[in-house]
Amino acid sequence: ALSMSGTTVGLYGIPWCKKSLLLTALMSVIGASMGILDTGGNVLALNTWGAEAGPHMQALHFSFAVGAFVAPILAKMALGGSESGELPVAEKTNQSVPAASALQRHLGADFLWSYVVIGTYLLFVSFFFFVLYSKGSSARDKSKASLQKCMFAKYHYALIILLFIFFFCYVGAEVTYGSYIFTYAKAFAEMKENEAAALNSVFWGAFAACRGVAIFCAACLYPGTMILLSIVGSAVSSSCLAFFARSPASLWVGTAVYGASMATIFPSGISWIEQYTVVQGKSASLFVIGAAPGGRRFRHVPVVMYTALATSAMTVILFPLMYKLANSAGESDLKELSESEDRKALLSNSGLNEDEE
Repeated sequence: ALSMSGTTVGLYGIPWCKKSLLLTALMSVIGASMGILDTGGNVLALNTWGAEAGPHMQALHFSFAVGAFVAPILAKMALGGSESGELPVAEKTNQSVPAASALQRHLGADFLWSYVVIGTYLLFVSFFFFVLYSKGSSARDKSKASLQKCMFAKYHYALIILLFIFFFCYVGAEVTYGSYIFTYAKAFAEMKENEAAALNSVFWGAFAACRGVAIFCAACLYPGTMILLSIVGSAVSSSCLAFFARSPASLWVGTAVYGASMATIFPSGISWIEQYTVVQGKSASLFVIGAAPGGRRFRHVPVVMYTALATSAMTVILFPLMYKLANSAGESDLKELSESEDRKALLSNSGLNEDEE
């Protein structure tokens, strides 16, 4: 609720900014608020649905994917169909400056209302979160937190660090490929601009569609199985893209498969780690921090395919290592739990309580 309220403040203030320093401050508020939302949303889903959070986690990240896919389309509509926000040719050549200035003012008004509408929507949603918070029981939350203290895995911190690196590689590959596939298609595959744009849409469209399908798959598949399918698909598709990217058919098919394979890794990873240890705010924040620097872009465009291949190889190596570590810890905990239950059964049969024993 607080994060969306902070985003609302930033969105309301941005259209009226006339100073770069104030704009920087408002953008920083929005960035911090969105970081809190990424962290809190994942933890809230886990705390609300527990072991059954898989489909809900996939639905949460599906909403992210849909927003990323739809936002550029809405922005272009707000621009009135002009390309990349550029002003018309009339203004560039100074042939009709008054008419161009009027159009610019019209576009500015459209953007102003876009910020206001989105900010109002977030304010409306944050209000309902505040209502839910006021209805919640702090006593129940404290008792739940006290019960979770004994549920940490033996190798809790090792698993958190490995998953941090895993997400670093995954998000780095996702953002790098999604950011540069358009330029790669034009510069190296020699595609036309509309074809390159369609290829970029194929990647993000497959990404969003697969996240939607994953909502239903998560109800019948274990998170580990979904991660395994995803990393195998990303490894195969990135290999084809790295070695056969100049082939148009390979580029189209590989891009679609790669986008679909990358879609479920992040939500499935959080659901998977929850099976072995408790994911609290600190742990979830580390996952989001690991994803953030992984999203930085590379300057050298040809590196994009090899980056996808290298990060896919890293995920193929890291996940079996995490799986082995998590299960070895789980077997140890299961043994201790079994011994504890046997001890309680013996005490109950002998008629003694723990203090007397």
